[in-house]
Amino acid sequence: MSSAAPTAPDAAPEQALRLADPAARRPWTARLLAVLGRHRADLAVALLFALLAGWLTHGLWPSPGSRTLALNPEDQALYEWFLAVDARALLGDFGLLTDRLNAPDGVNLMANTTVIALGVIFAPVTLLLGAPVTFAMLAAANLAGTAIAWYLLYTRTLGVRRLAAGLGAALCGFGPGMVSQTNSHLHMTAQWLVPVIVWLVVRLLRAADPERVGPTDPADGTAVVLGPDRRRIVSSAAGLAAAITAQVFIGEEVLFLAALTLLVMAVSYAAVDRDLARRALPGFAGGMGIAAGLALLVLGYPLWFQFAGPQGVADGMFSPHYFSADLRGWWTISPLSVAGGDEAARLTTGPAEYNTFLGWPLLLVTAGCAVWLGRRRLALACTVAALVMGALSLGPSVVLSGTRTGVPGPYALLAGLPVVDGALPMRFALAVLPLAATLLVLAVDRALRGTGRARRLVPAAVGAALLPLFPTPLPTADRPPLPEFITGGHWRQCVQPGGVLVPVPLPTPKEPWPMRWAAAADAGFGMPEGFFIGPYGRGGSAAMGTYKQPTSALLAEVARRGDQPAIGDEQRRQAASDADFWGASCVALADDAPHVESLRSTLEQLYGPSTRIADAWIWRV
Repeated sequence: MSSAAPTAPDAAPEQALRLADPAARRPWTARLLAVLGRHRADLAVALLFALLAGWLTHGLWPSPGSRTLALNPEDQALYEWFLAVDARALLGDFGLLTDRLNAPDGVNLMANTTVIALGVIFAPVTLLLGAPVTFAMLAAANLAGTAIAWYLLYTRTLGVRRLAAGLGAALCGFGPGMVSQTNSHLHMTAQWLVPVIVWLVVRLLRAADPERVGPTDPADGTAVVLGPDRRRIVSSAAGLAAAITAQVFIGEEVLFLAALTLLVMAVSYAAVDRDLARRALPGFAGGMGIAAGLALLVLGYPLWFQFAGPQGVADGMFSPHYFSADLRGWWTISPLSVAGGDEAARLTTGPAEYNTFLGWPLLLVTAGCAVWLGRRRLALACTVAALVMGALSLGPSVVLSGTRTGVPGPYALLAGLPVVDGALPMRFALAVLPLAATLLVLAVDRALRGTGRARRLVPAAVGAALLPLFPTPLPTADRPPLPEFITGGHWRQCVQPGGVLVPVPLPTPKEPWPMRWAAAADAGFGMPEGFFIGPYGRGGSAAMGTYKQPTSALLAEVARRGDQPAIGDEQRRQAASDADFWGASCVALADDAPHVESLRSTLEQLYGPSTRIADAWIWRV
């Protein structure tokens, strides 16, 4: 009788199975809603950042092809061409040296800020909807993505309150420098991997600490010392290598600034917490060595190609004396902020470089927060790094209100060093944004966890200091429609895909507009000259653009002045020689070209009678 009775061990699994079945059979939609419910506050913050980014860039919509960022349309044309060339990877037609510009020499994509990774990821969008659509999407996505990534780092790694994290992340993603760089500098605003790199470095450091503490022992209530976590060290190093590799193919300058900032912070942190430095250094250094080795396995050839490959350049082309931050710019508010004025624009080189412009209120509040946080190690490290990066942004000689003071800046110690001279000094200021934001986050979080007057005073002060920096929508303008000769695909009657088409006038760094033709055709054809960085400076140094051939110089002069030049046999022979040098299949002149009749007459004297296709005249050469 007892042997026939069900026992508890036999019954329990069946009962558990019956209880688990309803949960297992819950619809996936219910499970998804449950997950979303647990993270609804974080999702609300992410949605708010996305809406803000969309509002700031809304001038490019609903027709990105006919709209342009009014403050920097030249670079927008360049980046749309980059995106079109990158998208050809999806068609199996891509190399680090492209023949779709500067025919016949080509362009080294690693030596230019070609955002290769973004272009490849968004290739389907580019091929289906066009490069201007991809550009408009990335302009907004970089702002929102950077803010969201910093928000997650603050809440997950620092464990701060959401209000504190939201305020800091907003400054990281929508600070004056970020909004300014959105004027066509996609490689500088794509900073959403920087918080990932920071998280992986912190994770590696924690895993390398031999006194890493685990859960409390329930028997005696003491903490258990776990020692170094070698598996986590290796996984953090592998993740760091992957993030660094991806960032190289997005924007090397951002990676350089992040690495330099982290180095300064690491030295500062180690000076304050020497015990941690002694304990964790062996494991941390080993992990960083693994990360560097793995990254070099992938990046070794592309970096060699960038500096020593065809059309590569090993130096920077921008003068650090010219691209230095004006000291006054730090306490001035950006013209792209609600409290800014147009007169501030004279303190920098252009509307895409308002990299300082934090204003007196934020500088004072940040300094006050740094003092209030006292000797907290992370706060000290952020303060030191912010001071160093801010000082480096002043360049080799300090400038105040547009006047060179003759006082040497700390950057003079770095000038001429390999790699360093490729970065613009004023962009070192971009690293101050997340450093200042972190100080604000730590201060607001400390205040919110307290009970005194600081609980209200500190968040209110931070909010008041940030309010004048609230960004305004980026100015946009209409741009001329592209010729139907290009948009209708009629160019294929003029040149075979992959061949060279010569637009008249030819593209230059100051007037790159014909590069929009190639972008609209998915870079289906090449063209001579153009807007790019190549080894055309003195002694093969870096320069913007290339030498003009005699025929292109002649046509550029006609387009500028409208004069009819004298054309003889010598000019015709030179025109034929230049077309042969370019490897051109045909020359094309659209109806909307400047002084079109003068250009047409000149071209007919050079190349003979034209053929009319759609809204363009062509000459097969």
